[in-house]
Amino acid sequence: AKELISTIRSKDNDSIIIVGTPTWSQDVDIVSKTPIENETNIVYALHFYAATHKQYLRDKLKIALDNNLPILVSEFGICDASGNGNIDKNEANTWINYLKENNIGYVCWNLSNKNESSSILKSSTQKISNWTDEELSEEGIWLKETYKKK
Repeated sequence: AKELISTIRSKDNDSIIIVGTPTWSQDVDIVSKTPIENETNIVYALHFYAATHKQYLRDKLKIALDNNLPILVSEFGICDASGNGNIDKNEANTWINYLKENNIGYVCWNLSNKNESSSILKSSTQKISNWTDEELSEEGIWLKETYKKK
């Protein structure tokens, strides 16, 4: 990451850089013990899938937050980690509430019409914008309702 940061900084000193963390961007607790020093505008990635990653991963996040590590959830889904399994809306709501309580930004995966649980659009959807509820998947409907509550 340090090498890439210097490359990015040679082009833009102010851009925000998202730094991945080990184990599919889940070991934020480990990274928080030895973060990159002498850099600004960096944030560390955390990824979760609600049906797989539960309290144990929020515990790792809490350690990172306690160590003042800046975090962005740059990928999450409400299904299991395969991207195509069971959906867990209760756990997803627990995650979103925790992220909101801690002022952590989050980006849902994935904006596609692929026939899998993590897709925001139904596989039959052909439009590229202005989707109706009928064109959204179960995750897409949940996401829309979640953002409306924001």
